[in-house]
Amino acid sequence: KGYLDAWFPALGSWQGRVIFFDGFAGPGVYADGEPGSPAIAITALLDHHHFKNMGSTEFVFFFNEQEPKRHTELERVVSELQAARTPWPSNVKVQVSNDGFQSLARSILDGLGPGKLAPTFTFLDPFGYKDVPLTLVSEFVKFDRSELFIYFDFNSFNRFSTAGNVDDHFTATYGTDEYKNAPPDQTSGRKEFLRDLYKRQLEQVAGFQYVRFFEMVNSSGHTGNYMFFCTRSKKGLEKMKEVMWKVDPASGNRFTDINADQTALFEHAVDTEPLKAALKAKFAGQTVTIEALLDFVIVETDYAATHLKTKTLKPMQIAGQISSPNQSKKNTYPPGTRIKFEAM
Repeated sequence: KGYLDAWFPALGSWQGRVIFFDGFAGPGVYADGEPGSPAIAITALLDHHHFKNMGSTEFVFFFNEQEPKRHTELERVVSELQAARTPWPSNVKVQVSNDGFQSLARSILDGLGPGKLAPTFTFLDPFGYKDVPLTLVSEFVKFDRSELFIYFDFNSFNRFSTAGNVDDHFTATYGTDEYKNAPPDQTSGRKEFLRDLYKRQLEQVAGFQYVRFFEMVNSSGHTGNYMFFCTRSKKGLEKMKEVMWKVDPASGNRFTDINADQTALFEHAVDTEPLKAALKAKFAGQTVTIEALLDFVIVETDYAATHLKTKTLKPMQIAGQISSPNQSKKNTYPPGTRIKFEAM
């Protein structure tokens, strides 16, 4: 929801058509009554304070669920949501389908002909490790301004990647059989190998310039899965990193069920010492613009743009590690500010 709050107006303010595609939408509601991804996506748009200014853009929500009972429940949830929003906006279209992701994606692609898919946010959250072959996913998200948020079932890959009994599914998901080279189970580096191989494949095979992962840790303290966000937009990367840091104020890339229901007694203080070290190593002896530093932080580090100025540059300037030849007010960094790093 946090990302869609930024994505809808960013594209809806100038695109004629925008698509939200949910390939594994489920029943639309959780057992405890909490809304699923379809309701979250629709309400993020309809409740957005800029929605009234996006009347010239057609928003298309495509929700797919293969399992018949879940599909029936999904139809009910969507219908009730639309009924509660009468009159329904004429520029918002909702389609619910009952199909497998692979056959549905193929039929959509085959129907495009020489045209292109409109800017699409594709959310793929399959149950397990099947049904998301990387070659098909890559073809589906190859169009300009398409983004992908995809589930990676690490628990299954960790258990079976070197077992040999589900290699066909794993090879399809990765788009390679290099997962067989993962370090042995319970060996240091196994998790990182399996995770980083999938990240590399999303970059190289799917053609995404920027890929970020978010780790989901279960109540036993073990990694259950990762969510990978993939984009070709630096602005999209910036916004998703901001959202991830709001979910995990300590590191920006991890959520754990262990602390999910606990109220935090103290606000997490972000450790920016690694960022300071990275800036020194990259720009020692140079004078660069604040814009160049923001680009570096967003693209080359785990930090968000919000961590740069007050949390990093200000204490560095107070410590005499940086200065500015054109700063109008000390310890502030408006656009165009040039920053000089001391030589190491």
